[in-house]
Amino acid sequence: MMQATWKGQLLAQSDRTVVVEGNHYFPPESIRPEYFKASETTTFCGWKGDCKYYHLSVDGQTNPDAAWYYPEPYPRAEHIKGHLAFWKGVEVKEQ
Repeated sequence: MMQATWKGQLLAQSDRTVVVEGNHYFPPESIRPEYFKASETTTFCGWKGDCKYYHLSVDGQTNPDAAWYYPEPYPRAEHIKGHLAFWKGVEVKEQ
């Protein structure tokens, strides 16, 4: 079971993450939505497509653009559609 935590709060937990380029992508139903706020930030990956971000908010502290996902990935990345990955101090580890 993989868990993503930040500031002591569990953000996501799943035994069905997908690993791409060393990042665990969590299925959308595994996240705790109360910690996620949509960001205006977008980026582009040449083989995955357009990427969107979430800010994380825990106990009044914000971690900007600390989670990302591909809402409509290219066919080669279809297996991570809507899944979320983390960075910027979010701890992702097996429990």
